[in-house]
Amino acid sequence: MTILVTGATGTVGRIVVDRLLGAGRKVRALTRDPAGARLPEAVEVVAGTLTEPGAALDGVDGVYFLAGALDPAAAAEQARAFVERAARGGARRMVTLTSSAVAVRRPGSYETLLDAEQAVEASELEWTHVRPGEFAANKLSTWGESIRIESTVRSAFPDAIGVPVHEADIAEVAVAALLEDGHAGRAYSLSGPEALTHREQAAAIGAGLGRELRFEPLTYGQARAAYITSGIPMEIAEYLLGYQAEYAEEPPRVDPDTERVLGRPGRTLAQWAADHADELSPGGAAG
Repeated sequence: MTILVTGATGTVGRIVVDRLLGAGRKVRALTRDPAGARLPEAVEVVAGTLTEPGAALDGVDGVYFLAGALDPAAAAEQARAFVERAARGGARRMVTLTSSAVAVRRPGSYETLLDAEQAVEASELEWTHVRPGEFAANKLSTWGESIRIESTVRSAFPDAIGVPVHEADIAEVAVAALLEDGHAGRAYSLSGPEALTHREQAAAIGAGLGRELRFEPLTYGQARAAYITSGIPMEIAEYLLGYQAEYAEEPPRVDPDTERVLGRPGRTLAQWAADHADELSPGGAAG
């Protein structure tokens, strides 16, 4: 059984590759840059993109589909073309990584991913959608530098609640849907196991790292400036702060799907921090 992994060098896709190899499956990876992919030798690496996959879909049984890599202006068309090629190549099962935004439906945040999901659903493939909420890994870009250098977390929304999910849990749910029966036609919303304010998230990360982190509240403008100074593009900084503002008024909830699929609670934010200690400790490398 050969499974194609798109986005194989990404935050989730790289773990999907490892888990599939660990399960004894043949893995093919689609990437723009095979030479720079740095994937295990057992992986068959194929050059291409979602819109020009070449022969990557030939003879595969399953596909991990990173829908977020589609062009927003042509997502539906691109997804349909990709799914049709997968079916012609012999694929039977497809797991689509989208976002919990598809279920929440805040304008401007979900349309591309919904188009991709609907294209997959219209096919004859056995499909499963994996819809994570906030990635814990986003903390590396938003808080990572201040944690490494100053042991400090700063936020404009101290009491905004989040339920960040560990990328390994997302990957393991996707692999379960690829390898096990009983997941066809399901859409799994994934979150972490704890609803925590930003203050509490700082404390949890500190616990995982084994050191206390300071928390400093910021104004919206100060937070925006801090993000931009750390290298986050202005439009992304505004997007992140907009989501945090919405979380403050409409808190996300702990979703049970991770535990339902994996048979155990999801990994905590403290565990995530421990797993990323090298990137969050003084002198560590940025993720």
